Formats: sequence, C-alpha cells, structure tokens
Amino acid sequence: MPTFVTLLNWTEQGVRDYKDTVRRSEAFAAGLQKLGAKLRDIYWTVGPYDLVAVIEAPDAETVTASLLQLAGMGNVRSTTLPAFGREEIDRIVAKATG
Repeated sequence: MPTFVTLLNWTEQGVRDYKDTVRRSEAFAAGLQKLGAKLRDIYWTVGPYDLVAVIEAPDAETVTASLLQLAGMGNVRSTTLPAFGREEIDRIVAKATG
C-alpha cells in the first residue's frame, strides 16, 4: 500500500486544546481506517512541525480525503509527501533508466 508522510502544524485552536492531542490522533486513526487507510505512526515533534504522521492508503485520493476531514476539525494544517520504500524506489529507478 502506498505510504505518505504528513507534516502537521497546530492551528491556534489546536494549541489551545493541546491536552486533547492524543485523543485527536486516535480519532484520526479511526477515520483513516474507515476510509481503508492506516495510521502507521505518529510523532509529536519540536521544531518547524508539531507532528509527523506516517500513513498507508490505497491511493492519493484516499489520503487527501482523510486529511480534508482532519483539517475540517480546525486543529491542524498539513503538508503531505508521497514516500517510497527500497523496493519501490528500485522499480522507479529501473523505469527512469529504461
């Protein structure tokens, strides 16, 4: 299943409600599961991003739908990157080199 790395920043609302962050991450994981995706890992970080989530989803549309639902709650804004494992990047390099 494709993997996506999502970098998250709390909004002002999200910072105010920081005590609920673990509960919110559990709700996000449940929402992903309903869409056929999985929250593989989530990390709370210090620096330019407040959280980093690793998501497995069948396609970009599914992960985008889940992140739209998450953003609609008003606690975070996200930037999402497709991520490739060793075998995937081997196939990509093979395609690129002909």
